[in-house]
Amino acid sequence: MIGVFDSGLGGLTVLKEFIRLLPQYDYLYLGDNARAPYGDKDQESIYRYTKEAVDYLFSAGCTLVILACNTASADSLRKLQHDYPDRKILGVLIPLAEAAVAIGAQRIGIMATASTVASDSYRREIQKLQSKAKVIQLATPLLVPLIEAGQERTVSARRIIKKYVLKLKSYNVQVVILGCTHYSFIANTIKRYLGSRIICLDSNSTIADKLQDYLQRHPEVESKIIRGTKVRFYTTGEADSFNNSATKYFGAQIDAQHTALP
Repeated sequence: MIGVFDSGLGGLTVLKEFIRLLPQYDYLYLGDNARAPYGDKDQESIYRYTKEAVDYLFSAGCTLVILACNTASADSLRKLQHDYPDRKILGVLIPLAEAAVAIGAQRIGIMATASTVASDSYRREIQKLQSKAKVIQLATPLLVPLIEAGQERTVSARRIIKKYVLKLKSYNVQVVILGCTHYSFIANTIKRYLGSRIICLDSNSTIADKLQDYLQRHPEVESKIIRGTKVRFYTTGEADSFNNSATKYFGAQIDAQHTALP
């Protein structure tokens, strides 16, 4: 079974692509909606919350865990991989950095949470691959709360999105990475304000392609993953509220159960 963790609803976009590209596996999705968003939390709290979620997923039988949350990937992935040398934990940040560099862009913009920007992880990973790349990072803290509240299509939300995008666009970026899985829900609006000349990298298909490649290169991991068509959903928040929002974003009926983390 493959575990997918996110601070809230955003990882559903990644899970949807996993199921489309790799439908042969069982999946377990965990959203920590009770403590979302993570983007305004300190690094110690983010690590503690993420570790609790990872422990939960492994105890539920997951062979591989994907941190679909950019903030968790930026702040906690390396430490978790160090602390769990015998466990397989992957993030979303490095695949997006690789995709941006592969395009050949020299000026790369990042839209992300305040915590992800503060971690400077995107700049480090991009410049490991292309030392001369200019990385412009913009914290966009108002977006996740809007999306979690289902308000992303309101006039005021569009105003906020436009202000953020135009600020990043003013730096003459060639590529913009949506450094939060929640932003996939507003990707079309962001792309409209960016214009056709700027490439917008969303996490969904990029991460799914990278997971497929990873499993092909690591048959010792792939062979241990339970095959089937089961997809289970859990939330630390209120289940009915999660199901209403998640069904809208996922495009299929979701019946998540409430669960508590330590």
